[in-house]
Amino acid sequence: MAQKFRVVIVGGGVAGLALATRLGNSIGRSGRAEITLVDKSFAHVWKPMLHCFAAGTAANENDRISFLSQASRHHFDFWPGEISGMDRKAKTITLAPVVEPTGEVILDERKLEYDALVLSIGSRANDFGTPGVAENCLFIDNLVDANGFNDRFRAELLKAFGNNEQLDIAIVGGGATGTQLAAELHKALGLASLYTFGKKPPKLNITLLEAGPRILPAFPEAVSTAAQKELEAIGVKVQTSAMVSGADDKGFMLKDGTRIPATLRVWAAGVKAPDVTRKFGELKLSRSGQLEVRPTLQLVEDDNIFAMGDCAFIAEKPVAPTAQAARQQAHHLARYMPAWINGRPMPAFAFHNKGAVVALGDYNGWGTFPGGKVFGGGWLRGISARMVHLMLYRQHQFEIYGTFRGLMSCLVDWLDVFVRPSVRLD
Repeated sequence: MAQKFRVVIVGGGVAGLALATRLGNSIGRSGRAEITLVDKSFAHVWKPMLHCFAAGTAANENDRISFLSQASRHHFDFWPGEISGMDRKAKTITLAPVVEPTGEVILDERKLEYDALVLSIGSRANDFGTPGVAENCLFIDNLVDANGFNDRFRAELLKAFGNNEQLDIAIVGGGATGTQLAAELHKALGLASLYTFGKKPPKLNITLLEAGPRILPAFPEAVSTAAQKELEAIGVKVQTSAMVSGADDKGFMLKDGTRIPATLRVWAAGVKAPDVTRKFGELKLSRSGQLEVRPTLQLVEDDNIFAMGDCAFIAEKPVAPTAQAARQQAHHLARYMPAWINGRPMPAFAFHNKGAVVALGDYNGWGTFPGGKVFGGGWLRGISARMVHLMLYRQHQFEIYGTFRGLMSCLVDWLDVFVRPSVRLD
């Protein structure tokens, strides 16, 4: 019996899970190919929701999608593991051992063979080598990071409550992640105060540091100005043109000599590919470690290896590392890879900008159309933009789950409001 064509997808983020699901439903279901998804976690979450998980205002138990369950329903295989190496000549990838927090090795180092490899390993914040950041700052690049931050946030909040002290939090990075996290943390404190038996909650002192001249630089200046005013109105201190020169266990140091004290220090600035891309051999990388690909999303050096999402860099026509771009790239490969397997050339990917949206919790929100026109804000508190942000999340759920299970997920979330606290308390 002939060996099935083996497609291995590394990374179960927005792009990776969408591609595995679509290919599983087509060439996996028909038996034309064997689809395998690899991820270091056992569950998928929508990355634009990470700031909500970090603040505790979203219950990720409901928002996680099990890779094992998704694989069984959509005709692909799942293997837990983190890629640690690649042998292009042998067409194999190496997966690092799976280790329990106690140090017990659950699975030893393994190798997987492929005929086509798709790398969708995402990105992480870029500390630019700033002294002390890696050792003293928290990141929210994935669900583990977000949950870890939330554990620290709740512990420090309890300490501040018990000692009648304020809690100082500093966030570096005025992009969408940092800006939305600042608002969400303020919202979390407001929700938590509903469960304090009438006692006054501690003061939350949040400072948002942005190295550039304005926050939300990817949005029009009018949105940046309005967002900064909204944050300042709820008590967030925004400092622009604030270049961080170092960090320690007490706070941040700025280039001008100013010191920003902070019990919790979050780094949400910059974007770079995971460090493992530099272990893949002689591959062409961007300055931030992204894998350089042709417009077809194939590596410059290898027709059988594709990269998409935040870890990919199209040198001829760069695309911003956003969930929107990653999703479109997954759809492109899902549409054309079955024919490519049969010998047809892979067509070039074309990005179609559909605008962007940012939501500051329940306080306000703004969006932009492709032409630059802004909507949201105003006396309606940006309800249109906040609804669009929610609809994008629901669209992702429906794509992964299908119509019926997507509707059931919405119903469960709605019913959950009447059962669980509106913010994570334990």
